[in-house]
Amino acid sequence: MASCSVNKQKLNIESYWSPKENKLFERALAKYDKDTPDRWHNVAKAVGGKSVEDVKRHYEILLEDLRHIENGRVPIPNYKSTSNPTNVHHDDENRLMKYLKLN
Repeated sequence: MASCSVNKQKLNIESYWSPKENKLFERALAKYDKDTPDRWHNVAKAVGGKSVEDVKRHYEILLEDLRHIENGRVPIPNYKSTSNPTNVHHDDENRLMKYLKLN
């Protein structure tokens, strides 16, 4: 029973992302797009302290959150935009990434 609690505690610590780590993650996603070789390795390195598996899992969670926003389950955050949004999206990732604040 104790090992289960320890595993849950370890998972919660490993899955925690600070605001600074999230900002580094967002910037790394903007820098290393889906066509970048070794994208997830580069993103993990840019964030620091996270494994390739951590950043992939965090990305999947991000996409799921964006799907909830897009489907109207969660209100769109009121972010200040520094660029003109585009209405042309060539794939699911680009369509969902428009909700990210990447300043």
